[in-house]
Amino acid sequence: MGGNPVRAVPSLEGMIEPAAPPRIVFRALGPGLVGAAALTLVHESARRVLKHPPRMDVLGMRSLEKGIRFFGGEPAKGRQLHRQTLAGDLLSNGLFFSLVALGRPKRPYLRGATLGLLAGLGAVVLPPKLGLGRKPSQARPSTSLLTVAWYTLGGLAAARATRKLVARRQPELPLGRPLH
Repeated sequence: MGGNPVRAVPSLEGMIEPAAPPRIVFRALGPGLVGAAALTLVHESARRVLKHPPRMDVLGMRSLEKGIRFFGGEPAKGRQLHRQTLAGDLLSNGLFFSLVALGRPKRPYLRGATLGLLAGLGAVVLPPKLGLGRKPSQARPSTSLLTVAWYTLGGLAAARATRKLVARRQPELPLGRPLH
């Protein structure tokens, strides 16, 4: 009897990267927080100096107020709301920018620039669609451009921190000078 020929099932071995161990994920938070801190520092400094800066803090406050009200709470007001928003921004942007450090160590700047660019574009395009208003990130064309540029800067800062972290862990890699 001829029977059915046995077909080999293609193997996924080598195609799928293994899951990152928890300590690597934990280490990725450092560069992510560096990127988030750089972004927040630029935003907060510029809002005090520029005439028409991107006001991502205003979008953050609107978002936080909406979320708290959605869950039946009463949001804080004034400075306290602003501080809570900054803390939330640092945390959420830090988690987002930590993705830069989770990839292969050869291209952190490409990942940082790409993630920053995507976050910046999202910060310009999404707020009106989410009911958060238009003004803070789109007041003028220059405001939108600065928003995208600053998020990209945050991604690049996370990439630089990632590179320093990798150079410290593996000095033989050509990713930068070893730190002694």
